[in-house]
This record gives sequence, C-alpha cells and structure tokens, in this order.
Amino acid sequence: MSKPTLTAVFIAFLLTSSGAKPNGKNKKPKQVVPAIECVMRAGKISHPEFIVKCPANCRETKEKVYGTGVFASISSICNAAIHSGVITNSGGKVIVMKMAGQAVYKGSFANGVRSLSLPNWRESFSVSEGKPKKGVIYPSTLAFVSSRPSTVKTGDSKDLPFSTMSPVTEALEPETTTTAAPPTTTHVTTPITTAPPTTTSAKPRVSVHKIPEAAGVHRPETATAMRRQPQVSSTSAPEPEDHKPPSETTHTRESSIGSNPFESGFSAQRQGLTPRVPELMPQGDPNCKVDIAFLMDGSWSIGKRRFKIQKDFLVEVSQVINVGVAGPMMGIIQYGDDPATEFSLKSFSSSKDLKPAINKIVQKGGPSHVGKALSYINKHFFSDANGNRGGAPNVAVVLVDGWPTDKVEEASRLARESGINIFFVTIEGPDENEKQNVVETNFVDKAVCRTNGFFSFPIMSWFALRKAVQPLVKRVCDTDRLVCSKTCLNANDIAFVIDGSSSVGTGNFRTVLQFVANVTQEFEISDTDTRVGIVQYTYEQRLEFAFGQHNNKADLLNAIKRINYWSGGTSTGAAITFAADQLFSKSKPNKRKIMIVITDGRSYDDVRAPALAVHRKGVIAYSIGIAWAAQDELEYIATDPDKEHSFFVDEFDNLYKYVSKIIHNICNEFNSQPRN
Repeated sequence: MSKPTLTAVFIAFLLTSSGAKPNGKNKKPKQVVPAIECVMRAGKISHPEFIVKCPANCRETKEKVYGTGVFASISSICNAAIHSGVITNSGGKVIVMKMAGQAVYKGSFANGVRSLSLPNWRESFSVSEGKPKKGVIYPSTLAFVSSRPSTVKTGDSKDLPFSTMSPVTEALEPETTTTAAPPTTTHVTTPITTAPPTTTSAKPRVSVHKIPEAAGVHRPETATAMRRQPQVSSTSAPEPEDHKPPSETTHTRESSIGSNPFESGFSAQRQGLTPRVPELMPQGDPNCKVDIAFLMDGSWSIGKRRFKIQKDFLVEVSQVINVGVAGPMMGIIQYGDDPATEFSLKSFSSSKDLKPAINKIVQKGGPSHVGKALSYINKHFFSDANGNRGGAPNVAVVLVDGWPTDKVEEASRLARESGINIFFVTIEGPDENEKQNVVETNFVDKAVCRTNGFFSFPIMSWFALRKAVQPLVKRVCDTDRLVCSKTCLNANDIAFVIDGSSSVGTGNFRTVLQFVANVTQEFEISDTDTRVGIVQYTYEQRLEFAFGQHNNKADLLNAIKRINYWSGGTSTGAAITFAADQLFSKSKPNKRKIMIVITDGRSYDDVRAPALAVHRKGVIAYSIGIAWAAQDELEYIATDPDKEHSFFVDEFDNLYKYVSKIIHNICNEFNSQPRN
C-alpha cells in the first residue's frame, strides 16, 4: 500500500473516532447541576423550577423544614428532600418546583428529619427525584432573589449568596452573556438584569474607582447611590435611557444628576483627575428601625381634593419619620377595587426622594376594599424581594375615608399572625344615619393589633389629618409596643418542671430531656424572644437554670443535655410552687408564662392548691403524665380546657408524639388570645 493511501486511512480513522456522529449531529449536552449547601432555602433562589445537588450529612445540620410534602419557601431544600425521601443523608440531585403559599403547613417526622408546623407562608415548593424531565432544560447557574445586605439577621449571612460579595461590584456588574464554569457552591454572583442580554456585544463596563468605606458607613448605601448613577464609561457614551433598571422611576433619574454625592467623583474621573471621596453618613433614624407600609385610600368616595390632602399627609409623614437604610423604610400601596404597590420598601432610601414620588401618585378609583388590601400586603408586600429586612418590625398603616366596603376581620387576623402591626387612621367615619351601611361593625377593633386605642386614630375631618402626623410617627417608632411582631415562637417564658424521682430511672430521664430539647428546638431563643428555665424535683427542688441564663439555642440545648438525674421521692405540688417563686416571679411583663410539668407518678403532696395559685398569676400550665401518673392530678395541674393542656402516654418512648401537639396548642392560644 502506498504512503498516500496509508495517510488517507489514518485520517479517516481519526474522523470516525472523534465525537461526531455519521449524521453530523452532536451528542445532547449533559445537564450541569449546580451544587448547594445544606442551609440553602428555596425562597432564596428565583427560578420557578430548577435542579440542584445536595451534599452529604445535611440531616446533622438541623436546618429547619416547615411542612410535609409541600414546604414553606423558608425551608432548607436538602433537608426537605431528605424528609420527603427524595434523597438520603448521603446527598444527591433534587428537582425543586415553586408554587403558591399555603394557609397551613403541617409538621411531621420522617427519615430522621423533624419538620415544623407553620400557620401560613407566602410561597411554597415541592421536591422530586433529580432526574431531568424529557425536553426540560434546567438552569445550570442559579439566580438568587436580590436582597439588601442590611436586612440580614445576625447569624443568617451564610444563607445569602451576596454575603461574600462587595455591594459595589454587585451593583455595577455588566449585563453580558458569558460562558463560565458551573458553580460549585451556593455563593453564585448573578448579574442584575435590566434589559435582555445580547450575544453579539457586551454593554460597556463601568470603570469604578474603589472608594474607601468611611467610618460608620454601610456599604449598601454606597451600592444604592451608585446604582442610581447614569451608566457611563471613560471610553464610551452614556447608556441609553431605556436601558435603565425598570424599578428606577423617572424622578430618580432626574434627581440623581447633580444631587448624588458620587456625581463630582465621576466628573473628575472623566477629566482625568483624582475623584474626591465624599463623606457619607448613615441615613435614617436608628431609633425607629421599622419597615412601614401605608395603605392609601384610592376609592372614588374620597374625591380628588381629599386624595390630594391624603398625599400631602403622607409627604409630611415621610419627612418627619426620617427614612433611611439605618432607620425606617417606607412603601405605599394604593387600594380601591384592587390594591397595587406604588413603590416598595427598597424603592427609596431617603425622605428627600419620597416627596416627589408621593406627589406623582394618581388616584385609581373603585370601592374601598380594605380587607383585600390587607390580604395583599400579607401575601406580597413584606417579602425579601420588596426590601423586607426581617430584623425590623413590619408596620401597616391603613388610611380609610369613611368605612371599608368589604370585611376586614379575617384578612387582618392572618396579617397579625404573620407579625404585621396594623394601625388604622379613619377619617370622617360613619355618622348615626350611615352606620347601617357599614359592612362590618367595629371594623377597627377587629383589625388593629390591640384594642387599647394605641393602634387606632379616629380623625373627625380631612382638614384635621395633619394633626395626626407627629402622634402617628411617635407610635409606629415605639418598637417596644409593636406587639404583633411577636409570634407564638418568640413571645414566651417557658418553665419545664421535670420529675426526677427514683421511679423514672436514668435511661427514661434522658428520654425526658430529649423531649424537652425537641420542644425547645421549635422556638426562637434569645433574651428578647422565648426564654426557657428548668426545675427538677423529687422531695426537694433544684433550679437547673433560670430564664435568660442561656440566650441562644445552641447553649440552651447543651445545657439541657448536661442536666444530671437526681432520684428521690415525688412532691409535684411543692415543685410547682418553687417554679412560681424562682422562675415566674422574674418573668418579663410582655411574655406569656407557660409551665410544662412532666411526671410519672402520683404526688406525695397536694397539687391542686399550688396549681390554682399559678393559674391565677396568668401561667398557662400543661401536664404530661407517664405510666403511673394520676389522671386527676394531671387535670388539676392543667389549664382549662384539660383536653388541650393535659396528656398521657403509657411509655417514656412515646413522649415524642406530643411535641408537635404542644407547639400547635401554644400557637393556637397565642393567635386566639384577647387582643386588649
């Protein structure tokens, strides 16, 4: 065979052994699955459906899960998948599908993961086996819900993808279509999309001089200020007006030029000079750190003149309250037939910017559907995407001309249960001849956070409305009295009174401690949230630790594990009196006092009188009997009705069955208690 022939055969062999198929089609690209950490919550990822890979040993992290089958979006994706049996504790691929929020999420125990119950949440998700559906292409790079760094609660920064990013870099990331290696962790930098990306050319990258962070200055303010600058480059023309972020209003674009503290710096940069570093100060009143939504009445009954008075009132409130990222943030919803957000909490970060934005609001008209508006803010307004900061109380101020044209009681109850503090400002309410037209009598008392007058402002005339500005601002800034921001999980002083008698035994005593830890695990633990104290008793009593002695959950759970079994007789009555003296006498005035007594036998002393004494002091008492416990004593100890506060199990190992029941009952009582 000649040399040319051998060469041709060799070339043909190379071609046929390459990745190309005879028909010229390439193999289908392999699905790239982003890896996430155990802490990642579904609500932090913006895609409606996506696939992710969970690491091993997520179950040991105890990241919280809310619900069964369908989970609240604040749940850990990986632990929800383990709970559902989609993956094991060794990790694996999971497909996540977002869906609407549920009215209730029921907790359960499955596959080593305890999921919690939750009254309601704004968004849900389900998990399924990580086998891509035919014809479906999942994102290979995750996009995250944008949120302000200043909104992160202490200890939660690891949950958020922006926690390791410079806010300046995040704000000015150019909008280009790039190819990059798939992410291996949850901290994925995603560009801010303000216009459809192009594959032919990239937008000009903004040249940024790093500006030193002044003392006491929060970087989010820097990012916000720079985000409002016209997109310019030292080598290209300014970006076209229609490429501005959609959330940026006309007012912001106009006022940013010449008024922004960074403007002179960029001008100097274009002239080849060293930019002057401005002195930045934190914005807002730090003594009034609240997230506040004003529901303004846009119904036809109000008329154009009074609608203008209402806007003037809101302008004056916005100036007095001193809006800023270090203090209060303010948004406005206009309601009529259907509510609509005029601007969210994150739209404006100063009182100066709010004034022209409020003046531009146009009346929508329609009936005065206040109930629908309250449902709207509960489900949609106070979200991370809208600038909700989590650590700041949520406040809703409802302005009403006359009276609502729909019912408010149910919608306001659900909003209060979500922690929203509701204020009502009613102007020119119904007179005696008009009261028969009111849809729901006493609608203010049914809606506000407490029926003590603190949360309601009856105004006799629209022309007297401005007199309410100062009193209203003072009240919404009084964070100590914003009681609806306290939920059933963070408003308690809980005392466990544990039987350490000889009949219990060491092994069973450890089971009791595990039960106590499981109940405690469900609450938010800190000196300002739920506090836990424990008394162990036999003939005598021992204070294991007092309220506030352990002010975070990890320390508290470790302290519970370290409790030593005592052994002795059973004097339950004396133990109840001891708990009242040593624990509840030091309870905070704004805390609900809850006592959980656990015993396995009949007491040697009287329990009825001590129990009655703590009931009279406002203590809500639960009794849990095991094995030889006396039913009549359990009923004496328990607060009425007995069936909601007294429980019995035949074996210590069955205690776990009542964890979710007790949590459920505590929350039900909190949500239904008299609001005065």
